[in-house]
Amino acid sequence: MTLKYKINLNDIKLEDFKVYLFSLFKSFLPKKKIKNIDDLEAFIQKKSAWVSQVTLYGYLKTRMGTKYVLHFDDEIFLSSINKAKWNIYVIALQDLIFYTFSYLNVFYNFQELRNAKNIYEKILNNELKNNMPENIIDNGKEIFNKRLQKIEWKNYYKSWPFNESALALYEWAPVAKELKILDRKIVLNSMILKWENIQKEFIKLIDI
Repeated sequence: MTLKYKINLNDIKLEDFKVYLFSLFKSFLPKKKIKNIDDLEAFIQKKSAWVSQVTLYGYLKTRMGTKYVLHFDDEIFLSSINKAKWNIYVIALQDLIFYTFSYLNVFYNFQELRNAKNIYEKILNNELKNNMPENIIDNGKEIFNKRLQKIEWKNYYKSWPFNESALALYEWAPVAKELKILDRKIVLNSMILKWENIQKEFIKLIDI
């Protein structure tokens, strides 16, 4: 799908663009320490949503130009953005869950690894009230379980832990294939760089 549509800002959820447009300001707000499983769950959910939306909208903005939020009235394209957002998000959640649990296991002797699946399913089930499609939730859970069976907790945190979500951004972003091929390295790196900042933040916030 080519990016030739007009955007009407009112057609896209306000909370989505709040995450993107005000992300810079949020970086100056005090960060809550991660002291227990509930704190960890909140961190995983917020940061996964942030990375998913900022990288997706940032890529679209780059490809569409400065008017990307000013002239948009195509429902099909709107639907494709929403679909992309959720599909990237389900993989971003997985990557961050596996990374944080792996890191805690290695450096803090964290043994409650069964909570990884519980957190993932709880977050996705809570997203139903935000109109996350059930088929995407079900598919996300299936992918998560397959990855969980193969994961090596002692090594995951240091072995390209966010590669899958970077690939998801590349796959699902509603950009013409011929343009994506040209953008592949930039798109993947944009996601990886965002995750590097989240990794640093996570390490600073751990207080378990």
